[in-house]
Amino acid sequence: MRMSLIAFLFSILLVSETYCQSVYLLFDQASKETNYAVGKLKPALISKGYTLNTSGKDYQYQINLDITSSQVGAESYMIQKEGNKISILGGDERGLIYGAMTLVESLKNGVSLEDVSYKTESPHYPLRAIKHNTSWYSYRPSSALDLHEETLKEVKYWEAFLDMMVENRFNSLSIWNLHPFVFMIKPKNFPEASPFNDKEMEEWKKLHRSIFKMAKERAIDTYLIPFNIFVSHEFADAHQVAKENVYPHYYVPGDTSEIVKRYTRESITQVLQEYPELTGFGLTLGEGMAGMTPQQREDWIFDTYIEGMRLAGRPSKLVHRIPFSSTTESLGATSVELERLTRQAIEREAKMDFIDGPIYADLKYNWSHAHSTPKLVKVHGGEMFDTFYNPLPEGYKITYTARNEDFFALRWGVPDFIRDHIAENSQPYVGGYFIGSETYIPAKDYFTAIEGSVDWDFAFERQWLFYKLWGRLLYNPETPDEVFKAFYKRKYGAEGENLLEAMSLASSTQLKIGSLYDSRWDFTLYGEGLMALIGDETQYISANNLINQPTLDPNYVSVKDYVDGIKAGESFGLGKITPPILIGLLEEDCQKALDLVGGIAFENNLSLQYEVADIQIWANLGLHLAEKIRGSIALQSYREGLGEKHKEEAIASFTKALHYWDEIIAISRPIYKDMPLTHYNGSSHDRNDDNLFHWALIRDQVAKDIEIAKSVKSVVLNTNQW
Repeated sequence: MRMSLIAFLFSILLVSETYCQSVYLLFDQASKETNYAVGKLKPALISKGYTLNTSGKDYQYQINLDITSSQVGAESYMIQKEGNKISILGGDERGLIYGAMTLVESLKNGVSLEDVSYKTESPHYPLRAIKHNTSWYSYRPSSALDLHEETLKEVKYWEAFLDMMVENRFNSLSIWNLHPFVFMIKPKNFPEASPFNDKEMEEWKKLHRSIFKMAKERAIDTYLIPFNIFVSHEFADAHQVAKENVYPHYYVPGDTSEIVKRYTRESITQVLQEYPELTGFGLTLGEGMAGMTPQQREDWIFDTYIEGMRLAGRPSKLVHRIPFSSTTESLGATSVELERLTRQAIEREAKMDFIDGPIYADLKYNWSHAHSTPKLVKVHGGEMFDTFYNPLPEGYKITYTARNEDFFALRWGVPDFIRDHIAENSQPYVGGYFIGSETYIPAKDYFTAIEGSVDWDFAFERQWLFYKLWGRLLYNPETPDEVFKAFYKRKYGAEGENLLEAMSLASSTQLKIGSLYDSRWDFTLYGEGLMALIGDETQYISANNLINQPTLDPNYVSVKDYVDGIKAGESFGLGKITPPILIGLLEEDCQKALDLVGGIAFENNLSLQYEVADIQIWANLGLHLAEKIRGSIALQSYREGLGEKHKEEAIASFTKALHYWDEIIAISRPIYKDMPLTHYNGSSHDRNDDNLFHWALIRDQVAKDIEIAKSVKSVVLNTNQW
């Protein structure tokens, strides 16, 4: 009792001493970026008991924020302490902000100014971008996208999102939709193209000006990335052109009429002139260009986007997305000839003095499903050849879009996967990544079913670990796991101790699904639901589909190939992940994840309940998949005449798999709403409003595996038992 009293009094003394300490901040008050950094630093100091000294006299600590490119490089920072003086030195405004955010993080983690130590960091990649779609003129028509419109019109949403980007070291925001211009300007020479009256147009302008202004204050670059060739309905009706090139269509022929070219070119020029804080544009050579050859597409882009940028009279940056079709179709097809043509176009653009280099030549990583294997197996359309980096480029860098079309409701975070990604793609020609989705917008929270206090307002805040891991590791892949563990501990105290490890183990289920089941464009896989595009519809992946589907990762072995190999007496080489090996990995990782969260008490913390529930859902999904693979091996073995016992084994495994699915339902049904899912559009280009997803809603599809096994017949009877 006496020792407890002494400890309590000592803690009071320490707190009292801290409250007596004043801090003087020395910084360039004329700099908006520095003011932003100071605006984040002040409340962190106050929350830890320090007072702010404004006189410059009789202070205990001085924090000096300054830019010094002679000591640190671009986007880099250095924190050093000499006596009572702490210096945050940035190589530029962005680096200064990152340095300030690092000190803020240290303070929140309980580090006092007395204990601040030397630290420096530099960016691994020059581009660390977010891909963010809008609800208006969205690429895919769906209620899952429409429902975000009011949220996306709120400035406070964008303020919170941009703050998140700064905290996680993302330096670029790219905004995507079919035709952004009509929401940003009333074209001077084509006022008939606008659907808005003056008051409505001013509201749209106010929104976009606010986004670009806030991004500039945070040293975040901004890009508009439209699709082509698209116009507004009003323009199409007024001029009787491009009648198909309007929302919600996207796989349509290109209208190359002169008036469409002029309208597009002038819109680009006007947007750059009316929004001086907009950094640049991205080019898309695919949608709305069916019937055009690759050369015709490049020529159209040059006559509109590039010429429009030149006429704007100011420099701007450029993202030149690599075309996904080497034919006149809008479907994916790659070729060396297409790569050569594209490289020539990019190199031509890189020499233009109104384009602020380097140009970023962007490719989709493993098509639309980057959360699979860290190996680059394919891009949109197929194989990537070496044309873009052999010889090494001058004037441009290759970037990769790491798309997520696989998990929207469940939290995700596997730090070593992202580190492996970066290790695979750190060649001198690589400039960075875009992170984001086409079929999901992280704005409105349409998932949370339980009413109560949670620590998020917007959907992206639910996925805080996803953004933190990608952003911080793209900036510095040597960032240790302790940094991310500290965020869990700040949020949940002692109960957060094991959450990073548990989440990493459980949500690696997604990576195994994506590596095992080869997929292509957006709707072809939905990992958290174990669903895929089968025929024309998105549905649960049945045992038959799993057996016959090729793998994405070349080291993985499909169920069919595995059984064929066993039947032929073949062996599998070192490094191959056969279905039994994959089963073992799933069971080991997922069971350990469940054990790690088994004792966590979350009854009085709704946010923690969701964190734990997501880990449990991922883990049970992994255990479900393990049993499903085991049953599929047995099912295919029976079909191939490798023994009667395999039929009963298949039935038993699929029954266990259904048990794990029921566990998922039991966990998720009370806490997750039925959720609109863009994937339910299937192979159609039209919207489908019968699109609600929940694990409970597809249970009957899951149970059909048992019936498949019960009704299966052996193709070849064989008395030899495997």
